[in-house]
Amino acid sequence: MSTVTGDLSWGERWQRSWDHQQEGYMPDRELRLGALVDLVEAVSGPAPRVLDLACGTGSITRRLLDRLPQARVVGVDIDPALLVIAEATVGADERVRIVRADLRAPTWVEVLGAAEPGPFDAVVTATALHWLPEAALRRLYRDLHGLVRPGALVANADDMTTGGLPRVAEALAALEDRRRAATYADGRPTWDGWWDIVADDPALAPAVDERRHYFRGNHAPSFVPPAEWHVAALAAAGFVESGVAWRAGTGAVVAAVR
Repeated sequence: MSTVTGDLSWGERWQRSWDHQQEGYMPDRELRLGALVDLVEAVSGPAPRVLDLACGTGSITRRLLDRLPQARVVGVDIDPALLVIAEATVGADERVRIVRADLRAPTWVEVLGAAEPGPFDAVVTATALHWLPEAALRRLYRDLHGLVRPGALVANADDMTTGGLPRVAEALAALEDRRRAATYADGRPTWDGWWDIVADDPALAPAVDERRHYFRGNHAPSFVPPAEWHVAALAAAGFVESGVAWRAGTGAVVAAVR
């Protein structure tokens, strides 16, 4: 693992390696995650019960607990390798519970409910729901409406262009490509390169093999609609408010309140 050195625990080294790789693709990643934490703090108060959806290694959970130490977080994901890292780090925190469930399956709500039933004060997710096909994402938003209390927040940070400005969106995408290339110039691994490094760790190799079998080598094609689609889908799911709460370039945070 060449990107992180020093006297750190195994799990912390992998957490920092994950962050380093993700920041290559999204130079504004910390701004996106910070926007999510801002929304939780503003809407849900100092001690919320939060669902970290598609939590991965626990990137959002870590930042939430740093800001809001009285919060409690339930992280949900299906990726076995990322969950090994999450369990080794945030999973050791008594304020955190990790649940393995597949958001693509309608039964994920039952799996969650058997382990950590709602309601929740907030749901947050970042750079993940684009892996769901359109019908599954619409269903997921309806699921979330049933999992949060009245007045609760749901916030999704992802690549979401603005539908009314196609030429501006195209120009911003080109600018972000240039920034991404400049960030990768330091030699950090790409997405595929990072997974090759993970597979070389004996403690993670079995989970990587399971992951490859589960995803059959890769994720499904991305569904990346404009932010307006998410706003409308959340309204159709029953949320009384929905809109764009933050934007930078082609990335946005869409938020809704039940």
